[in-house]
Amino acid sequence: MSKPLVNRVANSSIVTINLEGFFPNEEIVEMDLTHFLFKGLIIREKDFRQSLDDWEWASLQGKNLCVFCSTDAIIPMWAYQLVAIKANPHAHNIFQGTSKEYIAYHYIKELNALDLSQYQDKRIVIKGCSDKPVPAVAYAEIAKLLQPVAKKLMYGEPCSMVPLYNKK
Repeated sequence: MSKPLVNRVANSSIVTINLEGFFPNEEIVEMDLTHFLFKGLIIREKDFRQSLDDWEWASLQGKNLCVFCSTDAIIPMWAYQLVAIKANPHAHNIFQGTSKEYIAYHYIKELNALDLSQYQDKRIVIKGCSDKPVPAVAYAEIAKLLQPVAKKLMYGEPCSMVPLYNKK
């Protein structure tokens, strides 16, 4: 007579953290200020202001706006401020940088807002696979934050974990 199969992982006290769940929910839109440069070199205030007045700001409703310049042009600080003022009534968030930089910033902000007491003395696995592009900085940040509170930290899937840290 064979014994019934038992899912030891499901019955364990391991807590799984899926960093994919912290990915921004809102669409991310990039605004490259290169398109606003005069002769590809500088921002001319009058032309820039006109271009911003003509921009379809309502299309940013509820979205994350990432503002950057992909060339080596010197962008005056007031240009980023002016974009932020124009976008503010519409965009969910406004970030100076690329979408990749925004996602890293978003993860740092969200993970640092976590109530870590829920992980006190727990065995934790930080899930490795995801369908969304979770940045490496998120994995480093969650490990840094959990180390002081967790009993054990692991990486991967509950069925095949890489040990990272054991509290002594």
